[in-house]
Amino acid sequence: MKRKDFLYYTSMGMGALFMPKMGLFARPIDPLEALMERADAQTKKALADAALNEATAQGATYADVRIGRYLNQFVFTREKQVQGVANTESYGVGIRVIVNGCWGFAATNNMTKEDIAKTAGQAVAIAKANAKIQGSPVVLAPQQGYGEVSWQTPIETNAFEVPIKEKVDLLLQVNSVAMENGANFVSSRIAAINEQKYFASTDGSYIDQDIHRIYPSFNVTVIDRASGKFQTRNALSSPMGMGYEYLNARPEDKVAGVVTRYKKRYDILEDVKAAAQNATEKIKAKSVEPGKYDVVLDPSHLWLTIHESVGHSTELDRVLGYEANYAGTSFLTMDKLNSKNFNFGNELVNVIADKTEVGSLGAVGYDDEGVKCKKWDLIKDGVLVNFQATRDQVHILGENESHGCSYSQGWEDVQFQRMPNVSLQPGKTKLSVDDLIKDVEKGIYIIGDGSFSIDQQRYNFQFGGQLFYEISNGKIVGMLNDVAYQSNTQEFWNSCAGICDESDYRLGGAFNDGKGQPSQSNAVSHGSATTRFNGVNVINTARNI
Repeated sequence: MKRKDFLYYTSMGMGALFMPKMGLFARPIDPLEALMERADAQTKKALADAALNEATAQGATYADVRIGRYLNQFVFTREKQVQGVANTESYGVGIRVIVNGCWGFAATNNMTKEDIAKTAGQAVAIAKANAKIQGSPVVLAPQQGYGEVSWQTPIETNAFEVPIKEKVDLLLQVNSVAMENGANFVSSRIAAINEQKYFASTDGSYIDQDIHRIYPSFNVTVIDRASGKFQTRNALSSPMGMGYEYLNARPEDKVAGVVTRYKKRYDILEDVKAAAQNATEKIKAKSVEPGKYDVVLDPSHLWLTIHESVGHSTELDRVLGYEANYAGTSFLTMDKLNSKNFNFGNELVNVIADKTEVGSLGAVGYDDEGVKCKKWDLIKDGVLVNFQATRDQVHILGENESHGCSYSQGWEDVQFQRMPNVSLQPGKTKLSVDDLIKDVEKGIYIIGDGSFSIDQQRYNFQFGGQLFYEISNGKIVGMLNDVAYQSNTQEFWNSCAGICDESDYRLGGAFNDGKGQPSQSNAVSHGSATTRFNGVNVINTARNI
């Protein structure tokens, strides 16, 4: 398990031990019926109106209210043991206002009309205090009110309704398959997320959303007792905006190749069997010779490179220097926007931001400012054509409509600009992975994400992976070890030499993209088809070659 995933899962698991009883759900949260209980929309509307009315009565020119119930379930196993089952619940309201041209925010988990109205008054007081030192007033893009509307992730099976025993049995079977195929150690887990979010604003919107996400995963380790060497391989699954049906792969979901991968659904048993075999093979694989290679990157790997080099670099607050936590600022500056003198990539590179893609982690109907979600171009034919912006940012770009990418990780955190799904568009002509490889004389095919580093301006970087295969004269000739490639964002995307067509397009992603101070985490997907980059610098990461 990668360090960031370990920290995420363990913090959420420990959080379950200390989660208070809150609001309408003031009883232990372990029973399934407690997890399934919901507040009706009219009850939430009455609570929201209490906040909106009080905020405007005290002088707010704008106010929005987010009532959120956040459910998390984690099931952990290792070899033949269940390590833990954790259910967490958080329920409360966050209120944001503009008074005297300045933001104010306050939150509470006391879910009565009186306490919510009091909290709205606190938000107003904070805004008035902030206005004494803020130089420029907030400029909000106009936004229509939608009245009473709702949106739900289009799931087939609610993961929270699947019995814990069924999940435990599946994970123990995963572990058994791994050990039967040579694994010495194996851990597996299923994480399920349900965000029940209600948004209301003085613009006239009352938006009720029910958002679901799931992430099955594992890690296997194989030890060669004779040499003392060991190798690992993580799952090639991706967290998805889906229900439990994600774990029911169909024949049409398989993507054949050196390692079988999956498009919209996932076969964890087949993947863990292959993982144990791959880890065994990695022990005997030769170490890479450093040098220049054409690299062929599977979507299970490329999603992370997209995330770090394109996703973060096109966040407008980073570009402007307003945000530098976790991922730094950005080498992109406003003068590079639509510039004929700056090529982000070559003409093959088209990247879109999209909050609507079905199955993606970032898919919602409306963002946390009540803006209806959409997709828009970031990179068009290699040219930087836009950034990611929210209602109070788009005027800087000369636009009058928010991009709909505001998000808060919880009711108690203020919403701000967060990365939408950022995806490389597939090639426009028919091109398979075999077609992409057949012209490569000296190359490496990389599958799965691994360790990485990137500088504070999202420019110079290094990426590893899970599996590496040597390509010689258009054919895969064997496995490699100790591979990482180095480049900078502009050089890398200008070296793009081919992108497979839409039949190979797949999503990768993460539950836990960090940003801000205090820090927040959001879930985001990145799609691509297998892509080739020519003449990339490959290094050897082994301590001893």
